[in-house]
Amino acid sequence: MIITIVGAGNMARGIGTRVLSGGHSLRLHDRNQDKAEQLAVALSGAVGGADVQACGVEGVAAADVVVLALPYPAGREVAGSLSAALSGKVLVDISNPVDFSTFDSLAVPPGTSAAEEIAATVADVRVVKAFNTTFAGPLVAGEVAGRPLDVFIAGDDDAAKETVASIVTSGGMRPLDVGPLRRARELEAFQFLHMACQDRLGLGWSSAIAILP
Repeated sequence: MIITIVGAGNMARGIGTRVLSGGHSLRLHDRNQDKAEQLAVALSGAVGGADVQACGVEGVAAADVVVLALPYPAGREVAGSLSAALSGKVLVDISNPVDFSTFDSLAVPPGTSAAEEIAATVADVRVVKAFNTTFAGPLVAGEVAGRPLDVFIAGDDDAAKETVASIVTSGGMRPLDVGPLRRARELEAFQFLHMACQDRLGLGWSSAIAILP
């Protein structure tokens, strides 16, 4: 598949590493073209035989799956601006709507989520919540403490979730379908707790959330 990641930060690096490890083609789109090109070069050097390059909006339109590797609310705003290119696509939202000014609450109203806000912004787009509970460092490694990462997936379109699950599996991780898109509310709140515990528990942003039998 052709996977286009919008954004070229640390999470794009982590998810991009897993995408390329799974044998997919990767395109990187960022408003800062130089940043996208630099990440493409870095990923090409890190993953042998990688098909990766920076792209413009045409790379969004040509993708099978588009990943919004952007913070809230930038992801919602960018999705709206790319609505024409996103038509008919599977769109993955990875954001956590944390109020970083206080780091004390979520920045979305009760009864909704960043993913649902994005879904309401774009028409004819199948929005899936995934990767919001994984940190960038563990994504590059693909594991924590020798255990593959669990990637929680929520969405209202079963085929879209299966597509995202196949990307997760090919990248050496375990997909867990947790239900409809409204479950993003709990996933975002859960990751907020996970983030808030990093300093308190001395985790250093290298931990992961997993479901054990």
